[in-house]
Amino acid sequence: MPRFSIIVPSHGVAARLSQALDSVLGQSFGDLQLIPVCDGPDATAGAVAAGYAERDSRVTPIDSPPSAGLSGARNAGMRAATGAYVLFLDGDDVLLPGALAALDARLTETAGVDVLYVEHERAPWWEGEPTNPAAPLFARAPKGAFAPADLPELTGVQLPAWSAAYRRAFLTEHELTFPGSHFTDLGWGGLTTLAVGRIAVLRRVVVRHRLRRQGSRLHVPGPHQHAVLDQVELVLTRAAGRDLPAERTRALFEQLFTHVLKTASRPERLPSGRRAFFRRAARLYRRHRPAGFRAPGGSLGVQHRLLAAGAYSAFRALRGANRVTTRLTEGLPRPRMLRTRLRYARDLHRPLDPGLAVYCAYWGRGYTCNPAAIHAKARELAPHIRSVFLVEPGQEHAMPPDVEYAVIGSRRYWEVLARAKYLVNNANFAEGIVKRPGSVHLQTQHGTPLKTMGVDQSTYPVVAARSGSYTRLLGRVDRWDFNLSANRHSTQMWERAFPGSWEALEYGYPRNDVYYTATGEDVARIRRELGIAEGKTAVLYAPTHRDHHTGFEPGLDLEAFCEAAGEDVVVLLRAHYFYDRGPARSCGRIIDVTAHRSSEEVCLAADALVTDYSSIMFDYANLDRPIVVYADDWDVYRETRGVYFDLMAEPPGPVARTPEELAAVFRDGSYAGAEAAALRAAFRERFCEFDDGRAAERVVRRVLLGEPPEAALPVIPLAERVPAPAATLVRS
Repeated sequence: MPRFSIIVPSHGVAARLSQALDSVLGQSFGDLQLIPVCDGPDATAGAVAAGYAERDSRVTPIDSPPSAGLSGARNAGMRAATGAYVLFLDGDDVLLPGALAALDARLTETAGVDVLYVEHERAPWWEGEPTNPAAPLFARAPKGAFAPADLPELTGVQLPAWSAAYRRAFLTEHELTFPGSHFTDLGWGGLTTLAVGRIAVLRRVVVRHRLRRQGSRLHVPGPHQHAVLDQVELVLTRAAGRDLPAERTRALFEQLFTHVLKTASRPERLPSGRRAFFRRAARLYRRHRPAGFRAPGGSLGVQHRLLAAGAYSAFRALRGANRVTTRLTEGLPRPRMLRTRLRYARDLHRPLDPGLAVYCAYWGRGYTCNPAAIHAKARELAPHIRSVFLVEPGQEHAMPPDVEYAVIGSRRYWEVLARAKYLVNNANFAEGIVKRPGSVHLQTQHGTPLKTMGVDQSTYPVVAARSGSYTRLLGRVDRWDFNLSANRHSTQMWERAFPGSWEALEYGYPRNDVYYTATGEDVARIRRELGIAEGKTAVLYAPTHRDHHTGFEPGLDLEAFCEAAGEDVVVLLRAHYFYDRGPARSCGRIIDVTAHRSSEEVCLAADALVTDYSSIMFDYANLDRPIVVYADDWDVYRETRGVYFDLMAEPPGPVARTPEELAAVFRDGSYAGAEAAALRAAFRERFCEFDDGRAAERVVRRVLLGEPPEAALPVIPLAERVPAPAATLVRS
């Protein structure tokens, strides 16, 4: 029997689950059972937990449906627990180093207590000093084990479930489970308080609770707020059947109604039923008020007395007098011309146009990427929606003749942004764009993240210095309703990098649909347009941007590579879009395709890809054609930019560190050999998960046509997909 069973619910926190599991498995005290509770084996968290179980026999993943909620997940974990003591850990929190060793030592000292309460740290999600809310209370606790009556103020009601270790035999004997519905920690804490016989405290921070940027889910307005009264009634009804000392009953009663009054005094949490909530709370208060109970002093005491009297009108008046409301409002954008600014303000007060969608890609560079693919599919499936593409001045030529557009900064630009119901972008709209109620913002992203993104860049000084204000970035993230993902890795990283309340759409990238819909004739046509001679092996060289460089540096002598790789090799050079240098600068066997409007067409034309750390590798992998990683500065890149996984350990093909190694893999053919194919197959399995040629249709039906999530087209299994044919090579 292990010393500890640690239960980790994972619903909604898949992005940080690995950090929670690592914090447990990395403990110096290893006699444990780790139980990740997942929505199901096919869920993102399920895949993460399964990977840990394969590597460590102490990990026992189990499933609990999302409909069972947090209480159901924890109860399922308890049923699977075999340890002497049970601990709970939220999937986005961590155990601090040495935590289990300290718990073991303290439990040995206190000889079989039912519950050992521990200190925890509430860490701000971004900036600010962490707090230790339990420390003042624990400072008054006896040094050893003690009876609850010795410190009646210490109840589970004040502490979250993950701020204690519970003797499993005690839980089983008293048949303790988490009550259903919301505010389950409140009910659990009260029920364990009533049953416990001996307790102790550990004056050490064991858990770091990372506050969510969006705040607690329990603070979200809605009818679920009434559930706090269900939990209070459950605990007080159970307490009425026990012969508890008066001091314990009074402390428990006061703490429970502190929670009730927090909800009652915040009308924004109760959009409806406020009077009914108050009246029910008043009845519970009068029914269960302990004899001799004295209300606390100050404003809280006044609230107690008004609740006891059922004086809702007076309570509401007091609440209105004392409440300080802080509203976060987005300032009006600042068009350069005052007249345009005033027009935009006027248009914001006009009704939304339900038949208008606005698209933008790469800050207005033209008709490209995911927004263009969604736009094209919307014209087919939702022709009733008028679509307007945004383009920066001077790039109007990049727009197809049959696509309506508006030039960024123009009067028409501000008008369509003010009125459109749907806004689709692969980057972000301008700082001051107002998110109107009823509008729908879709963030499509423009790649799978290998390098750190969003707020994860903040710890890398070179990148952070160029990234601007993260506060403003997150203000833009708050406008997102949907965020597109091509694989579960991306879903997890987006949740970390761009914390917000958006919904993840694991639909694949619409721009990659063409990799499954293009024909051999399409490939041949594109190669002719790019000037690739028949019979030549076209190698696409697409290096990424370096934050520590000031301009474009190819990083490779391409002429020398062609000579060394073989006489039939030509190189398609595509620099990062930051370095779009205008007209193509082709020379000899080097064809400059940097300015070509479509990276997808360039990929279709290429027989193989050479890249360093560019996200183009994830898209190109859909074609199941050879990929070679040229990693001459991997260590520098990893240290300056930061990465989400070790590409050298999980590459999509051969890795070359020098120009000579790169030329050799082409000269001897190993770039397309069996070992390369095996690496590519594993890479595709992980990163081409949702790209099957139907992503754009899924997006249009879900976002523009409002179809329910369960109606989304199923993803075609990877083994059944047929990518577009290569010109000179046979796929693996």
